[in-house]
Amino acid sequence: MKWILPLCLCAAPAFGQTCPPVTDNSQRIAEIVVALGAARGEGDARVLTQELWEMWTDAPDEIAQAMLDEGMSRRASFDFLGARDVLDRLIAYCPEYAEGYNQRAFANYLSQNFEAALVDLERTLEIVPNHIAALSGKALTLMGLGRNDEAQLVLREAVRMNPWLQERALLIEPIGTDL
Repeated sequence: MKWILPLCLCAAPAFGQTCPPVTDNSQRIAEIVVALGAARGEGDARVLTQELWEMWTDAPDEIAQAMLDEGMSRRASFDFLGARDVLDRLIAYCPEYAEGYNQRAFANYLSQNFEAALVDLERTLEIVPNHIAALSGKALTLMGLGRNDEAQLVLREAVRMNPWLQERALLIEPIGTDL
C-alpha cells in the first residue's frame, strides 16, 4: 500500500492529469497582512503567520500536496537535491502554485545556490506579491549574493507587512530614518 502514492506521483503527470486551479486566497492574505501590521505582540503575529502558512502550503490537489510534503520533508532532512527533484515535478505539474517555487527556493538557498533561489523567489512573488516569507527569503538570498543595499530594501518591505518578522533583527538602521 505504501508504494501506491509514490507510483501515482510519478505516473499522474505522464497520464496527462493536470493541476486544478490554485485556490485564490488573496483577499484573506491581504486581511492577515493588515492584521499583522496591527498585531500587539509576537504571539498574535505567530497565530496570523500560521494561518498564512496553512494557506500557502495547501496545495491544489492530493498529488500536488504529496509532492509538496515530500519536497519539504527532503529539504528538512538536508536532501536538497532530492527536494529540488520533487519540487521540480511539482512546479511542472502546478506551474501557478507559488509555494512550489518558494520551497524550491528554500532548498536552493540552503545549498547556497543563491542565483537559482532568487529566480524562484521572483516567480513566487509574481504569483503572490504579498508572500511575506518569500520577501524575507529574497532579502536573505540577496544578502547571500552580497547585494546588501537591495536586501535591506526588500527586508524593509517584508517588515512593513509583518513588524514581528524574526528577520527584522537583520535590518541595518540608516542614520536619521525610520522604518
